[in-house]
Amino acid sequence: MPGEPQNLVLSLLREIREKLDAHDKRFDAQDKRFDTLDKKLDSLRQAINGESVLGRYAAAEVEERLEGIEKRLSVLEKGPGKKPPTPRKPTA
Repeated sequence: MPGEPQNLVLSLLREIREKLDAHDKRFDAQDKRFDTLDKKLDSLRQAINGESVLGRYAAAEVEERLEGIEKRLSVLEKGPGKKPPTPRKPTA
């Protein structure tokens, strides 16, 4: 009889160890998934930042072209003997 409780405790400890090992494997798998997602997010952030920079350059180019058009228009509006209107500065 004295041997039975010890064997019961050992078998319970083995079951607990097996479950902990299974949990460790699941956590390792989750860690790998999170690492993969982190890499994808970093790649996406870099792509978005690149698009943002390209968008700023495109907007600056449009702004320059618009300023040139406004200058030419003011010369046309001026006509002979008139002073051209003062160009407005962008508000944004």
